[in-house]
Amino acid sequence: MPGDVLCYLFVYGTLKPGERAFANLCEPFAIAARPAQTIGRLYHLPLGYPAMTTEPGWVKGFLLTFSSADALTAIDAFEEYYPDRPQSSEYQRSLQTVYDLNQHSLEIAWVYTMSLEQVNSSGGLWLPHGYWTEAMDFINLPK
Repeated sequence: MPGDVLCYLFVYGTLKPGERAFANLCEPFAIAARPAQTIGRLYHLPLGYPAMTTEPGWVKGFLLTFSSADALTAIDAFEEYYPDRPQSSEYQRSLQTVYDLNQHSLEIAWVYTMSLEQVNSSGGLWLPHGYWTEAMDFINLPK
């Protein structure tokens, strides 16, 4: 489409290929998905989904390529990110460098993050390996 510019989104939770939100929110718009990682720290929240903070570490996920940034509208709503009132948002959306699994820079992509204070107040459980899936047994993870 004329005027459309590729848009990149790094996903690490329910928006990843194979997870519950990918088919409806991402798959219709994604023209590519590749394993990737970015700098941050990953937490499992008791509500059944993860949150990423901007602390040092690595978070593993996927770099999605969309043909247009219009794909972000529905994803913003799903992530409870409100660009016009970020202070009311569950997540913040910002740009950061995404890397391949060998830590070579790939793209600058949008990433949804949560403040550490918000993660702590939600009872977040740090995932030191930087990986999350709905299939994980969070009951038996070390505290």
